Amino acid sequence: MTVEFICVGTEILLGSIVNTNAAYLSEKCAALGLSCYYQTVVGDNEERLTFVLKMAMERSDIVILSGGLGPTEDDLTKEAAANVCGRALKMHEPSKLAIERFFAERGTTPTDNNWKQAMLPEGAIVMENRNGTAPGMIIEADSARLILLPGPPRELIAMFEESVEPYLAKLTNQVICSKTVKICGVGESRAETMVKDLIDAQQNPTIATYAKSGEVHIRVTANGEDKKAALKLVKPVVKELKSRFGNAVYSTEEDITLEKAVAELLSANKLTVTCAESCTGGMLSARLVSVPGISDVYKTGVITYSNKAKRRLLGVKKSTLQKEGAVSAKTAEEMAKGAALTFKADAAVSITGIAGPDGGTEEKPVGLVYIACYVKGNVIVKKYQFTGTRDMVREASASAALSLLRECILEYYSKVTFGKEE
Repeated sequence: MTVEFICVGTEILLGSIVNTNAAYLSEKCAALGLSCYYQTVVGDNEERLTFVLKMAMERSDIVILSGGLGPTEDDLTKEAAANVCGRALKMHEPSKLAIERFFAERGTTPTDNNWKQAMLPEGAIVMENRNGTAPGMIIEADSARLILLPGPPRELIAMFEESVEPYLAKLTNQVICSKTVKICGVGESRAETMVKDLIDAQQNPTIATYAKSGEVHIRVTANGEDKKAALKLVKPVVKELKSRFGNAVYSTEEDITLEKAVAELLSANKLTVTCAESCTGGMLSARLVSVPGISDVYKTGVITYSNKAKRRLLGVKKSTLQKEGAVSAKTAEEMAKGAALTFKADAAVSITGIAGPDGGTEEKPVGLVYIACYVKGNVIVKKYQFTGTRDMVREASASAALSLLRECILEYYSKVTFGKEE
C-alpha cells in the first residue's frame, strides 16, 4: 500500500518552523510496510490544499495530513477534506465535551471559535487528542483513506502512536523490521564501497546507507509475514556488516547515540574523562553531558579559546604556541595532556582548529582541525580537514572527537591484559 503526506501551514513554507512531522511520519509508515513516493507542504489556502489533496487521493491509498485543525479562520484542513469527500460537517458532542474539559482543567473558558474544532466530517472515525483541543479523524473515502492529525508534534506523535499506528497495522499483510548498524570513524564513500556488493545484490532485505555528522548509518530492512520472519532475514546481514566494519560499529540499537556509546565505554572501564575545547566552544562537552548518568565519569570541561587560556589552564608551552601555532598537532597534544593532569582524569580529549568562515591561510585553511586523545598516559593526535559552514565544521569536530576517544579506549584495552601492558 502507498501512503502520502501533506503538511499544512504557511509557517512551514516561510521557514518559521522546521517540518519534523514529515520525517517522523515517514519513519513510522516505512516500519509498517507502507511505501511513500510523495510528500507535499502547502500553505493555509483552501483552494491550493484542495488541489493537492485531490491529486494525492488519485495516486495514493492513504493520505496523512498534519496541521490546519486549529480554531482560527486559516485552519482549513478539515473543511477541505470534508468538501473533497462530499461529507457535511456536524457537531461531534464527545469532542465538544473534551474541549470543555480541557479548558476547565486549566481554569479557563473556551472562546466561540474553539467549537469549530468539534465540527467534524460526517461518518469520520474520531481520534481523541489527549494533549490539545483538536481531535484527529480518519475519513474512509472511496478512493483513499484520509488521516487528519494536529500539527504540533507533541499532539501528532501521541495520536499517531495511540490511534493511527494500530489502524494502519491492520491494513497491511506484511511486517517490516529494520536494524541500523551505526558506524563511526569511517567516511560515507568508504562505507558505501565496503558494502557495494551487498547493495547490488539486495532484494529482501534491502540495505541503505545514511550519512550523519561524523557517522554512517546502514539500515537493513526486511519484510515478512510476521516480525519473527522479518528479523530472521535481517540478522545475517547485520552479522556480515559487523564482521566487515569491526570496531567501527558502535551500536545496532536505535536509542544509542555515539555519545551514549562512548559514555557507556568509559563507565564500563571505570575511566574518568575531561574535555579541552577551542573551536568547538563546548560542543563536545554538551554532547557528553546530554547522556544521563554521565556524572559518574565526566570530570570537567574547559573552553580555552585564547592562547592565554591554553597556557594558563592547560599548561600549553609558550614556545609551542609561538613556533607551531594554536592550531597544530603539538598544541592539541599538550592541551590533552594538560587537561588530564590538571583535572586528574584518566582520559582527555582536546580540539583545536579553524572553524571559519575567516582565519584560514594557505598553510592552515578553514576546516583544519587537530584532535588529541589521552588515555592513561598514551596520546594520539589526528589531523582533520572538514568542509562546510562554521557550524558544520564544529559539529564534525565534536563527532570526530567522540569517535577518536572511543577508538583510543578500545585500542588501549586491546593492549592490556589483566590490567598490565602486554
